[in-house]
Amino acid sequence: MLRSKRFEILEERPVNKDGFVKEWPEMGFVAMSSPNDPKPSITIENGQIVELDGKRREDFDMLDQFIADYTIDRSLTEQVMALDSLEIAKKLVDINVSRSEIVRLSKGLTPAKVLEVLNHMNVVEMMMALQKMRARKTPSNQCHVTNVRDNPVLMAADAAEAGLYGFDEQETTVGVARYAPFNALALLVGSQTARNGILTQDSLEEATELRLAMLGMTSYAETVSIYGTESVFMDGDDTPWSKSFLASAYASRGAKMRFTSGTGSEVQMAGADGKSMLYLEIRCVMMAKGAGVQGLQNGSISCIGIPASVPSGIRAVLAENLATTLFDMEVASGNDQTFSHSEIRRSAKMLCQMLPGTDFIFAGFAAVPNNEDMFAGSNMDSSDLDDYLIIQRDMMVDGGLKPVDEESLIKTRYQAAKALQVIFEELGFPVITDEEIEAATYANSSVDMPQRNVVEDLKAAERILRDGISGFDVALILAKRGYRQTAERIFNMLKHRVAGDYLHTSAIINKDNVVISAVNDENDYKGPGTGYRLSPERWEEIKNIRQAISPQDFD
Repeated sequence: MLRSKRFEILEERPVNKDGFVKEWPEMGFVAMSSPNDPKPSITIENGQIVELDGKRREDFDMLDQFIADYTIDRSLTEQVMALDSLEIAKKLVDINVSRSEIVRLSKGLTPAKVLEVLNHMNVVEMMMALQKMRARKTPSNQCHVTNVRDNPVLMAADAAEAGLYGFDEQETTVGVARYAPFNALALLVGSQTARNGILTQDSLEEATELRLAMLGMTSYAETVSIYGTESVFMDGDDTPWSKSFLASAYASRGAKMRFTSGTGSEVQMAGADGKSMLYLEIRCVMMAKGAGVQGLQNGSISCIGIPASVPSGIRAVLAENLATTLFDMEVASGNDQTFSHSEIRRSAKMLCQMLPGTDFIFAGFAAVPNNEDMFAGSNMDSSDLDDYLIIQRDMMVDGGLKPVDEESLIKTRYQAAKALQVIFEELGFPVITDEEIEAATYANSSVDMPQRNVVEDLKAAERILRDGISGFDVALILAKRGYRQTAERIFNMLKHRVAGDYLHTSAIINKDNVVISAVNDENDYKGPGTGYRLSPERWEEIKNIRQAISPQDFD
């Protein structure tokens, strides 16, 4: 059979390597509107919610009960539920309706009502609403710093480089679990070499992650997963109450934390109960609100391949980000796991969050090559940094990053690796050689690094937890060995733990060591000329990319 040459060319395009499926509501393969989704309703008797979205209290699962008892404002809900969902959707987009008014209304919504509201909105309207509903006025960004060998020297250098680019949060994880304390140490030292106030986390099983936070080796957590159906929740040996207890454990010890959820997780774990992905995610959002955490990492996250395979799936991801802000929580809005072979498609998804701005546009931009990203790769990686910076410049939009010159990058990577070297010396850990310092200064990936003695490294890493080596111990070593600036920055992070200001919603810490959050940097967008606007200084920073040619260069 003769074939169209155009079709043959199209079939070779990267996008056609992606997977797509037709809707299958019975198994949850539907993004935003399943025939099995409940209709909005609520009934209150004697001050108690006895019916929620068509389900009587005696039939509630644990999420229904938690949301009914801890999230929905019983004094307000009947009034709000009487409003037409289309009118609420219009209020979300209307610049004459304040963010605070929307937040007030959200307290009375049920999960099915939120779903109905969001289904009235197209992508552009959601982006307009997200620009208004973001908790913190100033947008920001987060990155992944990992490598396949868990090499601490390279990790410290990569963390320093990411700090220069402007990432306010940095997240790592491990290939080998016992390496975790080294990764946390390397991330702490590298990030604080770059500048004050970068928040770091080591994504692990929760007990170890909390222990590292208590030692001051990390400053936040977000990989505390919640789910939208009872069966999937229980599959993880958890309940909304156990997750709430864990959240309080972090907060009471001065560590910032948010939950993680995302469309598609219940489908991936074969427990969607025939509901739409967005409906189940709204339940997660409302559970997080009831638990009192600062916010949510959502945007499908590690399950992005599921919503990306069905119609309106990327719209659903944007909708779940908007739902989080609707309930006055910070959102780290996904874009952190790669989902497509198509650069065009990956960029289109990312722009839904970058253009309106979110609290953290990426929940993990890979500040390393994707083949080094132990989170299974990101929507963008270190090779995409120039593209991202130029998009900021093209659109005059703040994506949270800034251009970096090569000389500064090399210098800071070297300083971070040297700082880690003296810490290892003082603690009697396996030697970091000058050859490793040189390699880490100029490396792209772990392939460029000399091999380390893994067995001896693992023994030393375990000492951090066994001996209770703390961030304060690290700061003292650095001060003693002449790395006073990095030492003071680490000590500043420990002081923030005591003060607790960065436990406010959407908190970051700027280069001047000042906490910026939804409390002192509240989003006040009300249309053109309001809300976050690039300052002249920030615009100069964004537009002065190294590739730009100056007319004076030709004098």
